Amino acid sequence: MRYLGTCLAIFMLYILSMGTAIALDSIAPSPSINPNKELIGAEVGAELSGEKLFEIQCAGCHAGGGNIIRRGKNLKLKALQKNKVDTLEAVVALVTQGKGNMSAYADRITPEEIQTVSAYVLSQAQKNWK
Repeated sequence: MRYLGTCLAIFMLYILSMGTAIALDSIAPSPSINPNKELIGAEVGAELSGEKLFEIQCAGCHAGGGNIIRRGKNLKLKALQKNKVDTLEAVVALVTQGKGNMSAYADRITPEEIQTVSAYVLSQAQKNWK
């Protein structure tokens, strides 16, 4: 039964991520990163804001600072403090290397973009994601 629940959760995550991608594509062409870390769909060299990077890379699982996979591993300040991920260095390390169910992003976005999105996550956590 636990296996079935896990499979269902993964399937729902897939469906939700597809819906997010379709919704973003229908609003405006959004930049994406190819395996060679080249920006596609925007000017090369253009920097993305922390908010935009979060929308593209993180919101599929962490919309509004939540976590659709593991509730206790959300991006709210209390959870970040409890999980000892409440400093910029700790968030950068987690985003870069991944941990548990969270994938590493070192091969998806640049170190500068990791810094930017990590700073955005911390600033939103301090505002309680409002």
